[in-house]
Amino acid sequence: MTTLALRERQALCDLALELGEDAPTLCEGWDARDLVAHLLVRERRPIASSGNMIGALSGLTERAMARERRKPYAALVDRLRSPAPVLRVVPGLDSAMNSFEMLVHHEDLRRGQAGWEPRELAPADLDALWSQLARGGAFLGRKLPVPTQLRRTDTGAVATARKGADPAVVAGPVVELALFLFGRDATRGITVEGTDEQVAAIRSAELGV
Repeated sequence: MTTLALRERQALCDLALELGEDAPTLCEGWDARDLVAHLLVRERRPIASSGNMIGALSGLTERAMARERRKPYAALVDRLRSPAPVLRVVPGLDSAMNSFEMLVHHEDLRRGQAGWEPRELAPADLDALWSQLARGGAFLGRKLPVPTQLRRTDTGAVATARKGADPAVVAGPVVELALFLFGRDATRGITVEGTDEQVAAIRSAELGV
């Protein structure tokens, strides 16, 4: 049985070829070619990709992406179809590293097109995403400006995204909550509950991983 990370990887690659290299995405300034280049650098050149997290090293990442972008688009997509060798050797590593990464970037490409609609994932996939989201809440929610809980609207389950007294609550479908925490504006069904000040702070926060 394939994992969610692998299925999202394949679906992203299929869509990248279908739409073409110039297709827009939700990532500001990036087209489909940029998105594929980013994923390849992140996965296969981890030192070069450190600029995604460390601003002082952003030039290193930009140069690595530029080298990837110069390669034929179809070849880039073909390379992305298979996880890096280390991810195929260590059990569970690809799922841990790429379930959210592939899902979010697949949605970046999907929702960058006119007329997109949310997808319905299998309950087991939603549970797996929720489990990762709940375990990684402190990291994923580190840019939230106030104490915040997450609530998935299909089951009512709650997880902490930022600890603190009297938390606000961000509620929605699991995929939409993930996209929200990754700083995407193109979401559906997200509500924020709390004081006026909490709601305003969360709505105006610059989130993202």
